[in-house]
Amino acid sequence: MGYLLLAGAIAAEVTATTAMKYSEGFTRLWPSLVTAVGYVVSFALLARTLKTVQIGTAYAIWSGVGTAAIAVLGLLLFGEGLTAAKVGGILLIIVGVVVLNLGGAAH
Repeated sequence: MGYLLLAGAIAAEVTATTAMKYSEGFTRLWPSLVTAVGYVVSFALLARTLKTVQIGTAYAIWSGVGTAAIAVLGLLLFGEGLTAAKVGGILLIIVGVVVLNLGGAAH
């Protein structure tokens, strides 16, 4: 159940961050509200996740997957460029999350 809550926290955080881009510096009401609600939901779900998942593992997954997802959405939605450095960075995030997960599997 903890990892399902974590997936929800990641989805809410990615939604909030994407909405922040559309808020144009918090000058547009609806994207600004989606940003605020999304972050509240994300933190609430992350807090619930921490009841069953180790903090280092949960935070690494939450931040790493969220960062990688936002980088991909930047490419798809906002036309951001794809460089070798960006690809390498995303791959390093994924590898780091996997390594932390494997290391955190033993309780």
